[in-house]
Amino acid sequence: MTRPTGAAQLAGFPAGWVRWLALGVFAALAGVGLLPLHPSPAAAAVAAVVAVAAAALLLAQRRPLLLSAVTATAGIAVLGYGTASNVGWFAVCLVAAWCALVARRSHALAYWAGMLVFFAVEWIWLDRDPGWGAWMAGTTLALAAGLLIRYQLDLVRQLREAQAGLAERARAEERNRIGRELHDVIAHTLTVTLLHISSARLAVEHDLADAARALAEAERLCRESLDEVRQVVGMLHPHAEPGTISPPGTISPPGTISPPGTISPPGTISPPGMAPLPSVDGLPALAERFRSAGANVILTVEGDVARLPATTGLAVYRIAQEALTNAVKHAPGAATVARLTVEAGAARLTVDSAAKPGTGTGLGMISMRERAESLGGQCEAGPGGSGWLVSATFPLAARSGGGAI
Repeated sequence: MTRPTGAAQLAGFPAGWVRWLALGVFAALAGVGLLPLHPSPAAAAVAAVVAVAAAALLLAQRRPLLLSAVTATAGIAVLGYGTASNVGWFAVCLVAAWCALVARRSHALAYWAGMLVFFAVEWIWLDRDPGWGAWMAGTTLALAAGLLIRYQLDLVRQLREAQAGLAERARAEERNRIGRELHDVIAHTLTVTLLHISSARLAVEHDLADAARALAEAERLCRESLDEVRQVVGMLHPHAEPGTISPPGTISPPGTISPPGTISPPGTISPPGMAPLPSVDGLPALAERFRSAGANVILTVEGDVARLPATTGLAVYRIAQEALTNAVKHAPGAATVARLTVEAGAARLTVDSAAKPGTGTGLGMISMRERAESLGGQCEAGPGGSGWLVSATFPLAARSGGGAI
């Protein structure tokens, strides 16, 4: 349901008791204006009842609001009986303030202009009492105060909506990040496990020891994958210990829960049961895992990998993992060359294979590109090199010194 243009929405405002308080004040002012009993007791009583009833409709925001405001003001005008000294005119200021709060701005300004004309006519032609000028100023100040309060309330509402939008965006980004982690972990493990199972199937009739070794390796990979999946899924639970990593450079006491997604650099002490996320240090083991499954993978690392921040190291590992998995899947048996080069201002990862464009969903490509772009880098995948080339670049802060490994 959309809010009408120009209508105020009292966000976080205690409108319930405020309305009752405003109605009580209005009724008290109408009662004070009733005391002179002008123009007659019966007419004054009817005018007071009409004014309070119309004010109640106005405070309850029953439309049309401007008609209720004019009716309430007419009752007060009868009670005032053309006398500027009647305290009941304060009720007009209250009506002006409430119109500024709840009515359309154009209606509030129309009411204010009408009251200024009314008071001016009383002052100039009917009763040359300077008190009418005071009521004109009071009505103007009441309207201005109402508009100011309304502006502040609208600002609070907009800020809350913006905060809700940011929170939803953060939740969506976290879900996407966790989805990428799950995709990378499961896709890699299933591919390598399938290679081991295929090797075991071929070797079971000729070499039982080799088949047993392949099945044991497949079992180990599945267990590792389960641990990683539990770690990633644990990020979905704000108070769950699995899957949370200590923030960089901190030593976490036992039982401390760290923000999800932060990565501990080497040497960081994490609470019991929390495993660090992979980094570039795990690339040799990753390549060896593929080779043990029968894949022809060559890994070359050049430069000082210690310069890579933990977040960049995780992205490099995951992109290499996804690229190698795709290469083994689409070009089984073909040589795949992975090269990581750490230079002065950037880190570059390339994975070159004889694979041809596949017919998958492309989620892996999207994941690799998003990982690189989230760190200010870029990742491209397409025909090139020996057949299919994945190239990722990450910017690095300049630092003097550094050797090759």
